[in-house]
Amino acid sequence: MKKEKIRWTKKELQVYILLLCANADAVKTEEEMSLIRSKVDKDTFEKMQNEIAGDTEEESLDKIQNAVAIHHYSYKEILQLQKEMQEVFFSDNKYTMLECTMDRILRNMLY
Repeated sequence: MKKEKIRWTKKELQVYILLLCANADAVKTEEEMSLIRSKVDKDTFEKMQNEIAGDTEEESLDKIQNAVAIHHYSYKEILQLQKEMQEVFFSDNKYTMLECTMDRILRNMLY
């Protein structure tokens, strides 16, 4: 089966990454989801939520790596995205080992 190339906007990629962060510990809390919803319009949120729902963690990371490669992020944009990732991780007042690991993996992909 031939894989389709992912053509996400930066905003779609941002939401997908944040949704992956929310699910890093296998528990999406309402605080995490509300925070992500507040950063994007309803249609984009739903599109990316439907996209990630059918993906394994490995597929998600592959998609993110491919999408990051086509966007040229500035240093400032990377810092902003990392800040938003931290907001999601800490929105439920917990920072688990799984979230820490996901944070490290995503940071490596962004640089």
